[in-house]
Amino acid sequence: MNPNKLKELLNGVQSGKIDVAEAMEELARLPFADIGDAVIDHHRALRTGFPEVVLGEPKTEDQLVAIVEELVKGGGNVLVTRVDEEKAAAVCARVSGMVYHAQARCLVVEQAPIERRGFGKILVVTAGTSDLPVAQEALLVARLAGNEVALVNDVGVAGVHRLLHRLDDLRSASVIVVVAGMEGALPSVIGGLVLCPVIAVPTSVGYGANFKGVTALLGMLNSCAAGVTVVNIDNGFGAGYAASLMNRIRN
Repeated sequence: MNPNKLKELLNGVQSGKIDVAEAMEELARLPFADIGDAVIDHHRALRTGFPEVVLGEPKTEDQLVAIVEELVKGGGNVLVTRVDEEKAAAVCARVSGMVYHAQARCLVVEQAPIERRGFGKILVVTAGTSDLPVAQEALLVARLAGNEVALVNDVGVAGVHRLLHRLDDLRSASVIVVVAGMEGALPSVIGGLVLCPVIAVPTSVGYGANFKGVTALLGMLNSCAAGVTVVNIDNGFGAGYAASLMNRIRN
């Protein structure tokens, strides 16, 4: 249940439009529901401002359908990350309103308006086109969390003039997520150009000594640019979520 849904319920009881028994039945789903293979946290949006997000990769089709159907009952939007096309098609066929964002590899049910909660723009920057799946995951998460988002793609250090051409875009952001593989140098360059926080996302894109993203991860952790923080390899979700917390309007 999201905070707005709870406010509507309480206001309905106060005004007499919703009786107490109906409200109690609705609140019975708080704070969690045990559905066998999973225990669904309906209370998370009330605690953190963002509902529980489901990691889809290791779960079966049946497990995902059961989890999503339970989350939908809470009235909020639902996000499932890391889902391949075959599994996504099967789940979409069984869950009404579910949409697959193929490049981000995410399933989404949008059944509630997205409340604007960010005070500025979150900019997601990629070093190369191969980094786009991780970048799109970060963009989707940040948008669902209520932020204005934008993408600057393919501006890696191999052609740094491409990045400098977008300097106005970089400086217009309140938080920047930088997604890069190979040696992972791009966040350090951007960190030296902007005033806002920079979240670095190493990707598993690269040749042999890239070690599936470990080289980029270590390069980012050792950045000499102040204000650069690092999430795990290919963790677009974590970067989008962290950026949303940094950009959030405090109520």
